[in-house]
Amino acid sequence: MPHAHSRTFEELIAEAEAVSVDGWDFSWLDGRATEERPSWGYARSMADRMSRATAALDIQTGGGEVLASVPKLPPLTVATESWPPHVARATALLHPLGVAVVADPDEPPLPFADDAFDLVVSRHPVRTWWEEIARVLRPGGRYFSQEVGPASVFELVEYFLGPQPPGTRSARDPERAGEAAAAVGLEVVDLRTASLRTEFRDIGAVVYFLRKVIWMVPGFTVERYRDRLAALHRRIETEGPFGATTTRFLIEAVKPVHGHGGADVGH
Repeated sequence: MPHAHSRTFEELIAEAEAVSVDGWDFSWLDGRATEERPSWGYARSMADRMSRATAALDIQTGGGEVLASVPKLPPLTVATESWPPHVARATALLHPLGVAVVADPDEPPLPFADDAFDLVVSRHPVRTWWEEIARVLRPGGRYFSQEVGPASVFELVEYFLGPQPPGTRSARDPERAGEAAAAVGLEVVDLRTASLRTEFRDIGAVVYFLRKVIWMVPGFTVERYRDRLAALHRRIETEGPFGATTTRFLIEAVKPVHGHGGADVGH
């Protein structure tokens, strides 16, 4: 394949429009875009907690790629996902590992009983339903999640949509997540943030990213934004990669054990 920089705008656009964006695998971007990773290593840290759990739930598992990377899954492991192509992909990937995949609309209630899991995890949830997480966690159980932080990749978002209002820029604030967890009775034991560098090296990478991460520029199509894409292509050709700031935060919260050790009725 010729190097991206030797190819025309139309060739790069056509290729990025034709490729499948199913699943949550970004390997198509190898060599075309880079994203700095948070220092905490979510997949590794999540796998460590999985190895000690007895019943675990992965909310919004996507195509199941992160969960499938866990070396030692708990005896009972369940994943939820809302988007039908992801449900099918996750089922094919996770069922052979003994994981049940449940199609769920990502709205309350979660289809599980109270106190069902000692570990609930979620990577990049669209929205976190804290009351439901607290309900399905056993006393002593924990929630462990990496979320997209405020104004993530907004240099790219605002290139296409223009300046965003303060409320949009401050959405997904980690401090608010901590307050929401505390409000449902969970104890936040870790809350960390990271500001990371992302670079897009050709216009095809931009198109692929915006087709896949559909909430960045809602309603994105090449036809709708062809002029802006062409201008950005020229800019990358002359100035080099388009840089943006990706924000992430890690949150871990524990459900307290209330009244543990008290006398049982009848003793």
